[in-house]
Amino acid sequence: MMPEDRPKSDRSVIERTRAETREPELFSVIFLNDDYTPMQFVVDVLESVFDKSPAEAFRIMMLVHTQGQGLCGVFPWDIAETKVATTHALAERLGFPLKAIIEKA
Repeated sequence: MMPEDRPKSDRSVIERTRAETREPELFSVIFLNDDYTPMQFVVDVLESVFDKSPAEAFRIMMLVHTQGQGLCGVFPWDIAETKVATTHALAERLGFPLKAIIEKA
């Protein structure tokens, strides 16, 4: 059957599709204080892993030191997980017990 031989109908299905984009769910990366990790190491990790300026890294390190924890940044899950894993690997390699956790933002 050729297209011109098909029965004609005034009924047709119109399908509308709408592309819907959603922002990814965000998670906070938080450093926890301990009594053994040097402050300079925390600053170095904040600068290298979290791309913080020296002043911002120092401010976050002081929050960790004085308040027991400090917010390092807010990221989608996969990025937050990678930054925490990198932090733990660097700390473990140098023998420091620095811990970072992920919480829903």
